[in-house]
Amino acid sequence: HVSDGPHGVRAQKDGAKNDDSYEATCFPTASSVACSWNVELIEKMAEGIAREAKELGVSVMLGPGVNMKRSPLCGRNFEYYSEDPLLTGLCAATIIQSLQADGTAGATIKHMACNNQEENRGGMNAHVSERALREIYLKGYEIAIRKARPQAIMTGHNLVNGVNAAESCDLLTAASREEWGFDGLVMTDWGTTTKAGQKTKYGPSDCDSCIRAGTDLIMPGSKEDLREIISAVQSGRLSRRDLRWSAWNIL
Repeated sequence: HVSDGPHGVRAQKDGAKNDDSYEATCFPTASSVACSWNVELIEKMAEGIAREAKELGVSVMLGPGVNMKRSPLCGRNFEYYSEDPLLTGLCAATIIQSLQADGTAGATIKHMACNNQEENRGGMNAHVSERALREIYLKGYEIAIRKARPQAIMTGHNLVNGVNAAESCDLLTAASREEWGFDGLVMTDWGTTTKAGQKTKYGPSDCDSCIRAGTDLIMPGSKEDLREIISAVQSGRLSRRDLRWSAWNIL
C-alpha cells in the first residue's frame, strides 16, 4: 500500500464516516522544512509520518521530492527542498533515515530527474550538460541514496537529454545502482506509459523500454501495459530475465 504526499500520509476523514483514523497530519512542506536547517526537527517530523503510516497501513510513502528549484514558476516547488543540492540531499537523507528507521514504512525519492517544471512536464525535454547534471540536478539524489538508502525511486514524466526518464539506463542503472549502490525498486510516475489520450510532443514511454532501462514497477498499471509487456516478451524485445530482475527488486 503506497500513499502520496511528501509532507505526510495522504488521508483525510471520509464525510460519510465517523472514524477519526481516516485523518492524517499535514506536516510542513519541504520548502519550509529546508528553511529551518534543523535536522533534529526534520527527524521528529519523519517519525510522526512513520507512526501515522503504520496506523493507516501504508508501507511505502511517495516522497521525499528532491528536484532543484530551477524556476520560481514550478508548480511543485513546495514539494522540493531547495535550489541547493547539498541542503536538498541532507534534508532528504534525514527524512528517509528517520521514516525507515523501524522498518515499517519505506521512502520513495522522486521525481528522477530534472523535473523542474509542472507545466507540460510530460512533454518537456531537459537539455543538461554532464557537469550540471552531476553537480546540481543529480547531486541531491546521490547524497540521499548513498547516505539513507531509500526503498524506492520514482521517475519523472519528462525527458532528460532526449530520453524519457523512465527509459534512461544512465539514470536508473548506471548512476543509481552501479555508482550509488541503490538496491531498492524503481517505479514510474503515474501514467508514464499510458497511451490513450496522450498528445504530448514526445509521447509516452514504452513498458519494455522502461524495464530494460531499470524500471521495475509500472504505475498504476493497466491491462494495456500487461498486453504490451507480454507482446514484448513474445517478440523478443524483452527477456524473461529482465522481468525476473524487476520482480526481484520489488520483492
